[in-house]
Amino acid sequence: VQLQASGGGLVQTGDSLRLSCVASGRTISSWAVGWFRQAPGKEREFVAGFRWGGTITGYPDAVKGRFTISRDNNKNTVYLQMNSLKPEDTAVYSCAADPLPTSRPPGVRSYDYWGQGTLVTVSS
Repeated sequence: VQLQASGGGLVQTGDSLRLSCVASGRTISSWAVGWFRQAPGKEREFVAGFRWGGTITGYPDAVKGRFTISRDNNKNTVYLQMNSLKPEDTAVYSCAADPLPTSRPPGVRSYDYWGQGTLVTVSS
């Protein structure tokens, strides 16, 4: 499985972006999928995810109400809609996917497959 993340760019505070994570090689419709971000000098942070089987897990406070994860199984793609962007959202955003069921939530489970990341820069 290969994951291709795209959609990042340079935007201004308050703007929106939609990131895409396209999977190739296998269908990931029931897989666990997570979106993560990592800002320079900071640890990787979970921002949104689907549990194995397809339910959406809760969003962390930093993005709650602004970010929304969704998926189009026909396109084997998972999206991250980001609204009301803030400078602190600046980071490299990556998607990850895994086919194994687990009770661990998407933010802390392990993933076998990772995309390469797409840079989001929010100017003030």
